[in-house]
Amino acid sequence: MVNKSITATTIGIEAYKVEVEVDTLNSLPGMSIVGLPDSAVSEARERVRSAIKNSGFSFPQGKVVVNLAPADIRKEGTNFDLPIAIGILKEEGVFNDTAELIKKPDKIGFIGELSLDGSLRGVNGVLSLVIALKHAGIEAVFVPKVNANEAGMVDGINIYGAGTLAEIIAHFTDSPIKPTRSDAQSYLDNGINEEYAVDFKDVKGQKKAKRALEIAAAGGHNILMSGPPGSGKTMMAKCLASILPPLNLSEALELTKIYSISGMLPEDKPLITQRPYRSVHHTASAYGIIGGGGNPKPGEITLAHRGVLFLDEIVEFPRNVLEVLRQPLEDGEVVISRAKVSIKYPARFMLVAAMNPCPCGFLGDSSKHCTCTEAKIQRYRSKLSGPLLDRIDLVITVPKLSTEELVNIDEKSETSADIRKRVVRARKVQNERYKDEGIFTNSELNAKQIKKYCKLDEQAGKVLSMAALKYGLSGRKYNRVLKIARTIADLDGAEDINSNHISQALQFREE
Repeated sequence: MVNKSITATTIGIEAYKVEVEVDTLNSLPGMSIVGLPDSAVSEARERVRSAIKNSGFSFPQGKVVVNLAPADIRKEGTNFDLPIAIGILKEEGVFNDTAELIKKPDKIGFIGELSLDGSLRGVNGVLSLVIALKHAGIEAVFVPKVNANEAGMVDGINIYGAGTLAEIIAHFTDSPIKPTRSDAQSYLDNGINEEYAVDFKDVKGQKKAKRALEIAAAGGHNILMSGPPGSGKTMMAKCLASILPPLNLSEALELTKIYSISGMLPEDKPLITQRPYRSVHHTASAYGIIGGGGNPKPGEITLAHRGVLFLDEIVEFPRNVLEVLRQPLEDGEVVISRAKVSIKYPARFMLVAAMNPCPCGFLGDSSKHCTCTEAKIQRYRSKLSGPLLDRIDLVITVPKLSTEELVNIDEKSETSADIRKRVVRARKVQNERYKDEGIFTNSELNAKQIKKYCKLDEQAGKVLSMAALKYGLSGRKYNRVLKIARTIADLDGAEDINSNHISQALQFREE
């Protein structure tokens, strides 16, 4: 008789239900696993055999055949150990006919890696797996105890955290396990109050740069800062995370799925509660940035989803690495194509980049002489292609601080908390405006939506027309000015875009 247990497998950040079918053949002892298992799944043979024996149960004498259905989907990871063990123990008659597992076999799921002694180890991607099982009609899921709080974030399904295989068997006989409940909204609310290591109040001077970063945060715009070493570019980029609006619950769950599948979710923090800030070194490979590999994993642009990706010294990155950013910046997602599967990862991030104005870094610095030739400067700047620059909304020059600004200890700058209030207010306006459009921020507007939502008064239209003629704005740059002006208007609480908003937006174009 074939016995079944239920689990799930991940593809990208999504998961799909898998039926684990177990049958015992009257043949030489052994165990085989079919259904496109990877090496980690195939090695479950030895883990499961030892775990069952060391938990005090007998292993079948004949040959055990395990099928992971559907058989045409690649199965990866160690979360199949527990459902395989449960299927074998059902085959051995460990559960009596009155046990819930026998009466409702299609309503109970199992996720977990087994140690040789029968204890359960945590696995990656539990949140995605549980969500998939819930959508498949599963009513209860057994997971390792270390994953229970993460799994408990999913409403409408009972989660049971167990430490050993024996505990799960006992649950169906005489010692029920208490279900785990996690209040996702409470975790999120508590995380909002976490303090940041850096604050805009510690940044001296640079009023224009601070204003540009505020606009970028309010509208989700990409920004490039150019300036000499020591002007504060890196510090201000770090401060940007402190003025971003808080995550809503759906965003937090989406980020948690990404970090869980990547194996980067802390055991003591079952929910991502703050927008990510990812700073990438210029030695990173294209695969490290966009994701991929033999067993595809999310890259930095996906880990920065709904947050910030900071590229310091952007021109030091290899040209091919920078060019792979073009499509994700445009579409908000990246597709990893392989021979047998295509995986889609979300990548709606804010690109924040910094660079020196020239190779030596002192072009335009009044205190130090630039030693670069014009050809060197052009070659240095040409590492950023036109198509990539076209996808960066705000381009600003960050000058070196004057001695007076540097030593002025009495200067009182706005705190990140003050700036964040304006950013949150502007984001709320955008969320309400675009609730039927499937977008969240002004930076995501397409050409049709720009016509609908970026209304200009008469004077603003004249100013923009003159600027388009004077500077020879391309269609993309023209739309970019409109999107930035829309964000500035939202920060000002204005319904329509006026000439002042257009004038401010024009200050942030590249020369």
